[in-house]
Amino acid sequence: MTFTVALTGGVASGKSAAATRFAALGASVIDADLVARELVERGRPALQEIVAAFGADVLDTEGVLDRRALRERVFADAAARRRLEGILHPRIRDALRQRASAPCDTYAMIVVPLLVENAAQYAWVDRVLVVDVPREAQLARLLARDAVSPATAKAMLAAQATREQRLAIADDVIENDRSLADLDDAVGALHARYLAMAATARD
Repeated sequence: MTFTVALTGGVASGKSAAATRFAALGASVIDADLVARELVERGRPALQEIVAAFGADVLDTEGVLDRRALRERVFADAAARRRLEGILHPRIRDALRQRASAPCDTYAMIVVPLLVENAAQYAWVDRVLVVDVPREAQLARLLARDAVSPATAKAMLAAQATREQRLAIADDVIENDRSLADLDDAVGALHARYLAMAATARD
């Protein structure tokens, strides 16, 4: 099994920015959100299950999943969110583990937003990295990035684990409320550490 780091953090914490930098340095990055997008492409079984569960109005005029409409719906209804997670999360976990197990010269990094909420299913990872920002920064970034209503933004934050819960499972932490240069430095230092750990694991 390839040495695997799970990168997680709250919504709008900067996980993608960190993951992009790890990938540029040579890590094999596998993003759960991208896997989820693949799983709900037109004609895929997961999309058919979502339509069966939520109705055809979650599709746009081209028959493609309207992610924003679905997001607004499930974050307003906890039972609906759990139903969606029940459809997608087992498929996402299987895909991440399969892809992370592929031979790699460096190490695998899986980006998993809801790692804390599903920690038991990710016991196979070697290391947990949390990208951390204060809640106020998350909320401001989310409103600017996704153009959602304040109520939806707050519901999205409330649906996730707390900052304290994420930090409690962290082996490593990137504090991402500083400059991009600071982020570069933090990623570079951790990349060197993970390369050394991966090399030791292969020996």
